[in-house]
Amino acid sequence: MKRLVLDTSVIVSAFRSSRGASFVILNLVAKRRLVPLVSTALFLEYEDVLQRPEQREVHGLDPSTVAKALKELAALCEPIEQHFSWRPQLSDPADEMVLEVALNGRADGIVTHNVRDFHQAVPKFGIPVLTPGALLERIGK
Repeated sequence: MKRLVLDTSVIVSAFRSSRGASFVILNLVAKRRLVPLVSTALFLEYEDVLQRPEQREVHGLDPSTVAKALKELAALCEPIEQHFSWRPQLSDPADEMVLEVALNGRADGIVTHNVRDFHQAVPKFGIPVLTPGALLERIGK
């Protein structure tokens, strides 16, 4: 399992705490052991959420530091073009773009703190949906 779609919840958690599984996942990305798949829309969501004042209060990073970190992350991501749309498939429309990146990019899995939001996609498409902790267990970290 190497090519993954990281839900925004994972990125936000990694920025908020250096002690959790999400942070370990970003370190594995930095070491090129995992490859995040992103669309432009998904990456813009990462940026939008991380730059919100309530998020900056928690992670304590100024906007320029967040921008620099995201630029570094972008260099490690594989961009995915959206050739096909399967909407609607999920109960939460905000999660549709994560699923579409996974499907269009033929991802090995989706990593999210909201596994329940994706339960409808697993039987239809066979894409594993894992929490950050479950991913680390699966890859032996």
